Amino acid sequence: MKPYSSRSGKKSGVIAFETAGDFIMVQFRGFETYKYSYSSAGASVVERMKFLALSQQGLSTFIAQQNPVFEK
Repeated sequence: MKPYSSRSGKKSGVIAFETAGDFIMVQFRGFETYKYSYSSAGASVVERMKFLALSQQGLSTFIAQQNPVFEK
């Protein structure tokens, strides 16, 4: 997994992520790692999450606001 540190300088709830073709895995501070896939959260949501993760900006906020469904 790649470390995530928000460019805003604020402490993020996300600490690491990994992207692949149709999913993103996100590790939260003090919690589990969740997998968000095209089939669970939708392609547009996953692609937006990938963009935010790679740009190191706004991923935790996006997840909190959108509450995407993750795989169990």
